[in-house]
Amino acid sequence: MSHETKPHFLLAEVTNEITPILSYSYMAVLVPVFLLTDFLRYKPILIVQSISHVIIWLLLIFGTNIISMQFMEFFYGVTMAARVAYSSYIFSLVSPARYQRVASYSRSSVLMGVFTSCILGQLCVSIGGVPFLTLNYISLGFVSFGLILALFLRRPKRSLFFNRISPECNGGLSSELKKMNLDDDKMRDIPAYNLKSGGWRNSAFVQMLKQLVNFVKLPQLRLWSLWWIFNSAGYYLILYFVQILWHEVYPAGQSQHVYNGGVDAGSTLLGAIAAFGAGYIKINWKLWAHLMIGVITALQAGLLYLMNSTNNIWLCYASYILFRSSYQFLVPIAIFQIAASLTKELCALVFGINTFLATVLKSIITLVVADKRVLGLSVHPQFYVYFTYFTILAVAYLGAAVYVLTTHHCKQRREGTTQNELWNQEKEIPKKNLTFDEDGIKA
Repeated sequence: MSHETKPHFLLAEVTNEITPILSYSYMAVLVPVFLLTDFLRYKPILIVQSISHVIIWLLLIFGTNIISMQFMEFFYGVTMAARVAYSSYIFSLVSPARYQRVASYSRSSVLMGVFTSCILGQLCVSIGGVPFLTLNYISLGFVSFGLILALFLRRPKRSLFFNRISPECNGGLSSELKKMNLDDDKMRDIPAYNLKSGGWRNSAFVQMLKQLVNFVKLPQLRLWSLWWIFNSAGYYLILYFVQILWHEVYPAGQSQHVYNGGVDAGSTLLGAIAAFGAGYIKINWKLWAHLMIGVITALQAGLLYLMNSTNNIWLCYASYILFRSSYQFLVPIAIFQIAASLTKELCALVFGINTFLATVLKSIITLVVADKRVLGLSVHPQFYVYFTYFTILAVAYLGAAVYVLTTHHCKQRREGTTQNELWNQEKEIPKKNLTFDEDGIKA
């Protein structure tokens, strides 16, 4: 969603008073929405999300003061938090054997929706000369139609945590999971508790929280979860404030030469290609993950510095496209590395916790850096802060990569030395057996 800078709103008001509300509201509603989504079985939250979308565009069209724009950002935070309802709902309708294909269809449809809307918006502005206000009316029509569709969605009978099917009725689910080649240990990890029968202490949600204590010890799970928390916090801060930066670099207003929609379309398409290509990379992630993350994070830091220091809007656009696609490249790798050792239910919980912690971190940074009640920095100093943030992350990842690679090399040398000693001992054994004393008697 573009943050409209209306003529009667100062850039400082948009930067330091309006936009920060998005991070705060997202953090405030994320956990309640996550739990209510499962408890209410998805559909009610999908309807709430659609209503929030309608309210957003009504406020964008008719809002005339800072308070109305802050409420607009609040409802935008609600819609972002409610995305978990869509991603969970679609899985509740199909058998586990089809999860991978459904995930592909779901992700593709979202990306195509973003790409199509960006292209259409850009064409309307650049070729048709359509005012931004008219684009908001068009968007209001689309989200209203989405609300009508949400009302007719089928409500599932089960969900992940609070509406689990009972163990005695779980035969169908078990057979489907076997089709996915899950081993017996992972099958046993799947909780089949029901909140109504065992109380909250025996609920699936509480039991899985206890299981997570053991999974935190897994190095790959810990690494990619930390990447998810720290890098996604920085990534979304850039997404929230980048259009304000573009307006500073090229204050075109209602000009037909504004290409923000085309840039969003290009970054979405390139990000989708990068995410698709990541699925075909076959390396030893236990050995090279830190280095890969460190190099890409260093690249992102460099792109942020270039984006913030240039006066050329096209160079700023290009830096943003590369920044966004580099993040999208690592997302499917992180999802796979986290999901490799977890059941679907635990995956949902881990991703929920990671997203919540990232949102808390993002809100803290927003409060300190952007909120007018603390530092209240303008957009250019903010981006220097974000550049420093990604630089520190890159140094930490690269330092960890040096440690991992050095430890691996030393371990290989020790194992090689041990193997050589064993080989030399085996060579010496027959010589010892063939020694003779002075009388020619074998020793």
